[in-house]
Amino acid sequence: MTAPHNIILMICHDLGRHLGCFGVKGIDTPNIDEFARDGILFDNYFCTAAQCSPSRGSIITGQLPHNNGLMGLAHLGWELHEEVMTLPKYLDEHGYDTHLFGLQHETANGGEKELGYRHIGAGGSASKVAEAVSDFIMKRQAPNPFFASVGFWEPHRPYDSPEYTPDPPNDVDVPPYLPDTPGVRLEISQLQGMVRAMDEAVGQILKALDEAGKQDSTLVIFTTDHGIAMPRAKGTLYDPGIGTALIMQGPDLPQGVVESSLLSNVDLLPTILEYGGLPPLDDIDGYSFLPLLKGKPYHRREHIFVEMTWHDRYNPMRGIRTDRYKYLRNFGKRPLVYIPADIYDSPSGKAVREEYYKTVRPAEELYDLKSDPKELHNIIDEPKYQDIAKSLQSRLTDWLEQTNDPLLKGPISGKNEPAADYWHVVDNNSPFE
Repeated sequence: MTAPHNIILMICHDLGRHLGCFGVKGIDTPNIDEFARDGILFDNYFCTAAQCSPSRGSIITGQLPHNNGLMGLAHLGWELHEEVMTLPKYLDEHGYDTHLFGLQHETANGGEKELGYRHIGAGGSASKVAEAVSDFIMKRQAPNPFFASVGFWEPHRPYDSPEYTPDPPNDVDVPPYLPDTPGVRLEISQLQGMVRAMDEAVGQILKALDEAGKQDSTLVIFTTDHGIAMPRAKGTLYDPGIGTALIMQGPDLPQGVVESSLLSNVDLLPTILEYGGLPPLDDIDGYSFLPLLKGKPYHRREHIFVEMTWHDRYNPMRGIRTDRYKYLRNFGKRPLVYIPADIYDSPSGKAVREEYYKTVRPAEELYDLKSDPKELHNIIDEPKYQDIAKSLQSRLTDWLEQTNDPLLKGPISGKNEPAADYWHVVDNNSPFE
């Protein structure tokens, strides 16, 4: 590599893998699908937490949320620890021009400079962000490389904005973990209208790179923070919540590849640094998967760790996932399945909340992802799985202790509310804390 390459990191809200290139039927995402066909699609890539700020914090620090301090939403008072190095800050120190276009959710509004961004660009809808990024690409002549974080609001709720044109509800493919009702179909159709607008924005940026002759000097990454904003996805540690899209294209990288190795989004930062020829960071939880892409010796992950502490309210969970099994440890009496506040009163939330909120969740969950990919049958007490359960329990406990997870010391209060508070109105016989 003769010179550092430019880096464009496109990250959208609440998408999961809801794209045609990841096998979703009845959705039109031609630009991202083509980008995936010509690059590397990662189909076994997961976030550390199925919430916006904690997941995004892991992407830009290479650390799990309870290690970097961002255990809840930035706009509700959670922040990265002061000493934590971020990707834009590190790139800035190594000669990159650092730009932010659109959304960031790793700090409260006004804290972008502290994250390491020297230049703050336009926000707004995906089309406005894409226009600003395209203009930047076409006009930039500086000799040093740039890093551009491009944050799309879409497809975050609310879904019913008149700015987007929904797909026909009868044509959508309802995910198997949701009930097939008219209300759910309408929400999926609205979601897909927002995804389509975001796909058009991605296409506009890629076209600008091509027309500016900068494709051969730019690493382009497309990803998201967590699963779609639907029950049993966003805000949960089930695969629809933690499974996320990752697609990459860049000079010296393979083309037309599907990579199925187990990966975590804490691995993205060290991969970017190694690709750019920069010194690795110490004290991070991830490690570079660039050798995997280059056909060099690579220690494949046996497991990833996932967690949740705070979203709109307290919901402490920790978990470990291998290629075949997932073990979850739940803390405190909470509903069978947590529904984030932005979903709770939606048609999909109303369709399932009686089922999810009439029962206390188990203290532990174990799933065989090969025989039960929908994670519907908790096998924690089945005799033939006891060796697996004990092994994953031990590995998770060791991790919690080695990383000094504050959850081991008791409930973690939020920045504005006590840990014991629970926001849903329940009757006097409620089983929840």
